[in-house]
Amino acid sequence: MNKQNLTLIGRIREELAEIQRAVNRAKTGWERCNKTGDDFYLDCVAFNLHSFYTGLERIFELVAVNIEQSKPEGENWHQELLRQMAVEIERVRPPVLSRETRSSLDEYRGFRHVVRNVYTFHLSPTRIEPLVDNLEQVFNDAKMEIERFLSFLEMVGQKRQ
Repeated sequence: MNKQNLTLIGRIREELAEIQRAVNRAKTGWERCNKTGDDFYLDCVAFNLHSFYTGLERIFELVAVNIEQSKPEGENWHQELLRQMAVEIERVRPPVLSRETRSSLDEYRGFRHVVRNVYTFHLSPTRIEPLVDNLEQVFNDAKMEIERFLSFLEMVGQKRQ
């Protein structure tokens, strides 16, 4: 297997570990927010939900740049990158994500945009709650699909040896 693919696989696996930490911190922050009523924990939750999606987006950028040599541009590049990960690119790669997972992640992408553009004290717990409730399942689905994609990269790398 070539060094570029090995490096890419290593970087993606490290990113997945960091994303797991953001998931854990978001859940812990949500529990503390609910237990204490202290809305400062809500800031923690929001930033970790932001980190969750941003980490996945870094993985998607790595795939787009290193495998496809084609990262979307323009005003809606974040949406287009997510969409790109859910399609097969003939003779290049299978889909990285299923359409269902892409759809679930789109909620987090939209929330990430809100976090970047709104003061945290304006964030709504009712908007955050379903994101936290679904976070572990969405991450597990995305991680499983990304791991499947990494297996594809490893298999392709072994065939070329």
